[in-house]
Amino acid sequence: MSTLQIDFGDTKPQSKIVGIDLGTTNSLVAVMDLTGPRILSGIVPSVVSVTASGDAIAGAKARDALVTQPERTVYSVKRLMGRGLADIQNELKLFPFRIAEGSESVLRLRLGGVVMTPPEVSAHVLRKLKLDAENALGGPVTQAVITVPAYFNDAQRQATKDAGRIAGLDVLRLVNEPTAAALAYGLDKRKQGIVAVYDLGGGTFDISILRLQEGIFEVLATNGDTHLGGDDIDHLLMQVALEDIRAEWDEDISADSTAVQLLRRAVIKAKEQLSFVPEASIDLEYRGRRYQRTLTIDVFDRLIRPVIDRTLRPCRACLQDAKIAVEEIDEVVLVGGSTRIPLVRSEVEKLFRARPHTELNPDEVVALGAAVQAGILAGDVQDALLLDVTPLSLGIETMGGLTSKLILRNSTIPASATEVFTTGVDGQTNVLIHVVQGERELVKDCRSLARFDLKGIAPMPAGMARIEVRFLIDANGILNVTARDQRTGTEHSVDVKPSYGLTEGQVEAMILESVEKAEQDFAARQVREAQVEADAVLAATERARKEPGYLDLTDEERSAIDTAINELLVVYHSDNHELIRAKIDQLDVATQKLAEIIMNSAVGAALKGTKIDA
Repeated sequence: MSTLQIDFGDTKPQSKIVGIDLGTTNSLVAVMDLTGPRILSGIVPSVVSVTASGDAIAGAKARDALVTQPERTVYSVKRLMGRGLADIQNELKLFPFRIAEGSESVLRLRLGGVVMTPPEVSAHVLRKLKLDAENALGGPVTQAVITVPAYFNDAQRQATKDAGRIAGLDVLRLVNEPTAAALAYGLDKRKQGIVAVYDLGGGTFDISILRLQEGIFEVLATNGDTHLGGDDIDHLLMQVALEDIRAEWDEDISADSTAVQLLRRAVIKAKEQLSFVPEASIDLEYRGRRYQRTLTIDVFDRLIRPVIDRTLRPCRACLQDAKIAVEEIDEVVLVGGSTRIPLVRSEVEKLFRARPHTELNPDEVVALGAAVQAGILAGDVQDALLLDVTPLSLGIETMGGLTSKLILRNSTIPASATEVFTTGVDGQTNVLIHVVQGERELVKDCRSLARFDLKGIAPMPAGMARIEVRFLIDANGILNVTARDQRTGTEHSVDVKPSYGLTEGQVEAMILESVEKAEQDFAARQVREAQVEADAVLAATERARKEPGYLDLTDEERSAIDTAINELLVVYHSDNHELIRAKIDQLDVATQKLAEIIMNSAVGAALKGTKIDA
């Protein structure tokens, strides 16, 4: 049996593992102390600017440069992470910076005379956070847990890890932002429940529905709008203020970048005050003149209601996608600074019929959750859910002795994965589920963990059955494998407990062996896949030769089929997968007329006795 948790033993790092919320608009770094998670420094704007001398700066100074040198400044780079040029055409019109030549395969941004990829840009933000953390802790910081949106795909997650590596950080784990928010509130202590995470940030809105079961957070559905957030509220207030100023001063200041920046700051200040007081003033002094407007909470609510309503539509769609009724929601968590707005909180409570959690700072909750995860990995949190990783990939044996990996090496646990397989023999009523562990392509080179039979499958032609196999690793490292016939509902499962596990040395040896033999393994897999396909084609041809239609072929056509079969059998045991597939194609061509005859015969039999008007 295998051990699915890593025992860090005496290898606990001397430096602290930090938790980082790498946000679209702002970023934060936090750490786990004896009293709980805490933020190490202030909010760092996720903005990077290149100076005239070619030096890159990140944070508040870079944000200020948006006014003076927009063509050298990048913001919202998170939207570009792991994406290609074709993916961001709609985004480009929103940004002042330009895409550099040669971005067809890898996106490259031109900032003045400097060219950077999105991970390199994000790395500057991470370096700033790393430096702030080191100054606060008084020592080096080399390891981190970084949060990502639940909807980030593999490319976007890898780009985030690349950014960490460029910044000099060993990214121990990527944690989904809604999961981090739930961890910050300690919701992992529940046995089970449904959690809604409403995240309204500066530039984006996300809603995620999570199911917590035996310590495992599973994202049931996610929805949102990548162009909806607090910036839209700022824009509404800006338009009101600009129209007032135009009427009072008889001047349009919208083209004056300095005036606009000062007004934006005044608008944001008033917006923030309205989260706590019934009225606030937009106050601007510029070139000897002053503009003031008092804004009541009632007027403010009327102005922003269309924006808030736009967030509720994805919430309803997310509930529908998750197949969850509102009444089933147990907890609601608010994330993002814009959720301080009273109208947001009241509308969320009205929609989900549950009072949302507001105990923590919504700007900080994701970073705090990342710090909790970091504390778990560091061993500082003894009574919390252990979200560890699988040291080696886990999968099952498929036709031809091939390994189909369901949970990949270094996947965070608790984890789950589901895949649908089928049968390889006509009339098959039971299948052997062989669970294996390892990185090699062939089962014979992996470690066998368990075997069990799923019986009672409905007999069907090969390839028609649907067998759902689900892997579930709980917080204790116990792997539960369940196989279910989707047609009959017949189900069988087995627990693979972490006894008689692998040592770290054995794990490292297996990983090293898989790297050293990767090319050899891949070639062997290609051969076995070609042989499995050949088996299926030969079996189908043999069945077809027993059909009455086979006698309708000419001697020459039957001879061509026999020749193609023999030539395929000759190369079947070779190590040249391309040659095997070429002979499969040759047999396909030779049997094409036979397939047409059999098909026409089947259609004719099905339509026999049927009237035209029927």
